[in-house]
Amino acid sequence: MSFYDVARKYFLITSVIIGPCTLFFDAPFGRFTLKNQSSIFLVDGIKSWIVMELVAPTSFLCFFLSSPTRPPLVSTQSFLTSLYLLHYLNRALLSPLRTPSRSKSHIAVLLAGIVFNITNGFLLGTYIASPAAGAYLTDALARPTFLIGVAFWFFGAAGNIWHDEILLNIRRKARSKGKARDGTSTEHYAIPHGGLYALVSYPNYLCEWVEWAGFALAASPPPFFWPSFTSPATLLKTPAAAFAPLLTPPYVFLLNELALMLPRALRGHRWYQERFLGTYPPERRAVIPFLL
Repeated sequence: MSFYDVARKYFLITSVIIGPCTLFFDAPFGRFTLKNQSSIFLVDGIKSWIVMELVAPTSFLCFFLSSPTRPPLVSTQSFLTSLYLLHYLNRALLSPLRTPSRSKSHIAVLLAGIVFNITNGFLLGTYIASPAAGAYLTDALARPTFLIGVAFWFFGAAGNIWHDEILLNIRRKARSKGKARDGTSTEHYAIPHGGLYALVSYPNYLCEWVEWAGFALAASPPPFFWPSFTSPATLLKTPAAAFAPLLTPPYVFLLNELALMLPRALRGHRWYQERFLGTYPPERRAVIPFLL
């Protein structure tokens, strides 16, 4: 049993367990930060975000470059690596450094994010550099799923940046009016408008899912299998190598994002409705247009 298979199994199981739990409590960062901003467990929102997110590309590159089967610089695998790094260039540096203010974050969020990103970077970096990925990506340009996946990645990345920019503009306007200077005020929150905000409260989440769904489609064969509905105890006892063997790290990452971000979108949508009671657009859904 390899550490790779163990990490792949429990990385997904942990998120599937934790995700639904967050329907009942809020991860203490962003709009759900602790009300007591003087708590010793709170850290600077922007700095902690940068540290937490920089771990992802660092971990990925560490395992990708140290792999004995590392592909050449000019290869489809290296191209996919560049997509991953471009995402985190924006997420870990460009976006937070352009953010006028960000609420403080609980140190538990920082530590959990670091563990998540180390694990995810290890799994993705190891997989992309593997002979299995190399064999699948041979003649990738002739495969429609690769081209569609890359197109989805670019579409999702552009949408994610665009909708994040709308939120940043709300903070910039608040800063120009003298609000939220110390990151402790919630006055900079407003109803966002533009793009898919006409349909959902969290289009940035939706676009990020599209982005990583495209990445998974391009990088790995779709995991077509019928799930076995067994008890949790049986599932935990399943050998790691036999646990959903067709579920490669790109799809594990996508499922993790869905499991962890969907509950936060639902609670955030409810927060918008309560905070802007009577003025929040009633036709908006949380994250999936017309459905959820």
